[in-house]
Amino acid sequence: MELAESHTVERSTSRSTTLLLGGLVLFGFLLRFWRLANWSFESDEVFMLRDSLHPTLRNPRPLLYFLNHYVVAPFVPLNEFGLRLLPALFGVLAIPAFYAVSRRLVGTRSALFATFLLTVSPLLVIFSQFARYWSLVFLLCAVYPYALYLGVKERDRGMLILGLVTLVLACLAHPASVLLIGGPGIWLMLTYLRPRYLRRAWDQKAVRWGIIAGLVVAIVIAVRFVPILLRWVAVHDTMGPFGQYLLGPKLAPGLKQLKYLLAYAEGLTLPVAATGAVGVYILAKRGNRTLAIYLASVALFPIIFLTLVSLRTPVSTYYLLPTTPVFFIGAGVFLSRMFEVDWGLRARWLMPATVLLLILDAGTPTLISQYRNGRRYDFRAAARWLEQRLTPSDVVFSDQPVAMGYYLPKRDVQQLKFNTELLKDSLQAIHRDGQQGTLWIIAPAPAHAFRTNLKQGGLAAWMYGNCQLRNSVGAGRLDFRQQYLQIYQCPPETPHSAQTPSSGRVERSAR
Repeated sequence: MELAESHTVERSTSRSTTLLLGGLVLFGFLLRFWRLANWSFESDEVFMLRDSLHPTLRNPRPLLYFLNHYVVAPFVPLNEFGLRLLPALFGVLAIPAFYAVSRRLVGTRSALFATFLLTVSPLLVIFSQFARYWSLVFLLCAVYPYALYLGVKERDRGMLILGLVTLVLACLAHPASVLLIGGPGIWLMLTYLRPRYLRRAWDQKAVRWGIIAGLVVAIVIAVRFVPILLRWVAVHDTMGPFGQYLLGPKLAPGLKQLKYLLAYAEGLTLPVAATGAVGVYILAKRGNRTLAIYLASVALFPIIFLTLVSLRTPVSTYYLLPTTPVFFIGAGVFLSRMFEVDWGLRARWLMPATVLLLILDAGTPTLISQYRNGRRYDFRAAARWLEQRLTPSDVVFSDQPVAMGYYLPKRDVQQLKFNTELLKDSLQAIHRDGQQGTLWIIAPAPAHAFRTNLKQGGLAAWMYGNCQLRNSVGAGRLDFRQQYLQIYQCPPETPHSAQTPSSGRVERSAR
């Protein structure tokens, strides 16, 4: 009778877990596909379109380009929806995949909490609606390091094969994925590469094959990924600051790295980053020290490595995305532990539920704002407004000129830079032959202290003194990120225009 009751309880628990997971997958699907095609392309997405039309293995991250070319393009046009279709699908698939792996690591309840936080994470929703490879990178990096751990620890051949296959795919999705095995590799060498361990371990066939496999992986990494890093540094050394964006002023070493780490924590949200770290500590204190060390090494090595690389060359916070599953797992352990503690309250769920709401509150404004403007500038709306006013002799300068050029295909959109001489020369060229053209500038509106403010090189002063603001395009957000585009029209420059009282007042106020 007791055995039958235990089977009944087990089946009921399993059914409840399946329903909860199914609800999370459905909710995640709605979050990732709602208004998917509403946002205009940004420049990075236009580059994704270009590389998907002509994929090549010489590209250091070819996987999604080939998938778009051979899986999506034959059936769906590679427009705002088609190019974001696979990222959204990968964002949904990450939910059950992450749960399946984390349940084996930390148990059902912790895994459910972690999966819930992943489902509603504004960072992952944004990447799932962004036509780049980041949601695919997250999906593969939420599987391969943990499948390798389970395969080795539990001698599970299936998990080991899964880990190796997803490792290769993750490296093809983006080179930063390979950094996840750096920490565990160093930890294993420091722990087991000692004479007293090696003599006993070398007698085991599995250990010998493991060492050989590790050497092969190290050689592959050295051959494929070290040249990629060296080329990245060399390009920035040769060309200096380049790209599609107006960048802010350089920060001093130390401040730059602090900003880099704070931006990473802010993307995760500070409560998830903090509770994730505490959750890993709880694992170590509750007897699962090996798993805690493994998780910590998976996250810390890429964070430390990329922070140090940023001393030498620019590095995006996107490259830290592969480490984020560790913090979701840790946050899940933390919340599960909160439900186990006796808080001295009649409703034991009250304290952990309050903490969960506080964690969710940190990301809710960004999540809601995602469906207002997609966390990107609306170049499509700016182009539609501008197209009706352009004349054949007009010249257009824009931040992110590739995105603006995509929506103005008949125009040569030039890149807006802080060098005002380029703008002055363009004005002179327009009217050199008596043409009555106009110079148009599409620039991001200053949003907060960490965004570009256009003051470098006197750009803002020149624009305010010589141009007229004609339109502002965008939708307001609930969080501190505001992405408005301002459209300026610059009339012909006259020899004494800069000396007029009005322009003098504008320039002084701009300073």
